[in-house]
Amino acid sequence: MRFEKWTALGNDYVIVESEGLPWKLTGPRVQRICDPHFGVGADGVLLLSRSETPEFVADLRIFNPDGSEAELSGNGAREAILYLRRHGWTEEDVFSISTAAGPITPTITSERTCTVEMGRASTASNDFPEGEPDGRGILAAAGREWEFQHVSIGNPQCAIVVGEELDSLDLAAIGPEIEGHRAFPNRTNVSFLRLDGSRVRARIFERGVGETLSSGTGASGAAVTAFLRGAASPLTVELDGGELGVEISDQLDIRLTGWAEAICSGELAPELVAALSELGQ
Repeated sequence: MRFEKWTALGNDYVIVESEGLPWKLTGPRVQRICDPHFGVGADGVLLLSRSETPEFVADLRIFNPDGSEAELSGNGAREAILYLRRHGWTEEDVFSISTAAGPITPTITSERTCTVEMGRASTASNDFPEGEPDGRGILAAAGREWEFQHVSIGNPQCAIVVGEELDSLDLAAIGPEIEGHRAFPNRTNVSFLRLDGSRVRARIFERGVGETLSSGTGASGAAVTAFLRGAASPLTVELDGGELGVEISDQLDIRLTGWAEAICSGELAPELVAALSELGQ
């Protein structure tokens, strides 16, 4: 069973093609693949399949390391997009792929960079069912109250502007309580921000992952939050793993620009394939 491992600003995924799988990719199998001690080790798994719809080059499914399925990942999408081009699924610079969050359209700009049309963000969604239309709210977690901005960008984002205390926050202690807060029935990704004009410094606590070096959708949610508070587009979002560019229209259409690259490839060891097979029994 072949795989490739890719990274985008330190956000690493194992990429597999559905045609090469000897079994269905289930939550327990994803957990074992992502395990750094008994598997390959990764922030998630990207599953690529041939699309039955001619307008899409591929169908992309995105799995978190806890085995849950994510609607969208900006970093994962870039990795999948550049993988598709490298492996000859398309020769076009502009094409579309299907995700659980809907179609996304990239423009490949080099062997390791692309810009992705991420779709239109919204401040109201079913992931924040009791929220006001502007998406703003206040919640209690970790012994204090937090003012937040809800943004839906294919998946739920909870952005919290914290200013100068950003670097001192203990996200491992704060993040889980906000991720699983009752206001968000499907859980939420959480970003903590410091704003400086059109530059945003963000730390991300990703749903099903924990604190992560980077997140494309998290960066998008952070940028939208800054934009709604008067920052001009385009914006630069600085994450622990590097920087992403985010362009935002007046209608909150998102264009995300960044890099991704392969870091290793090979065959899963027969012992691991056998262990994964047993997880399905």
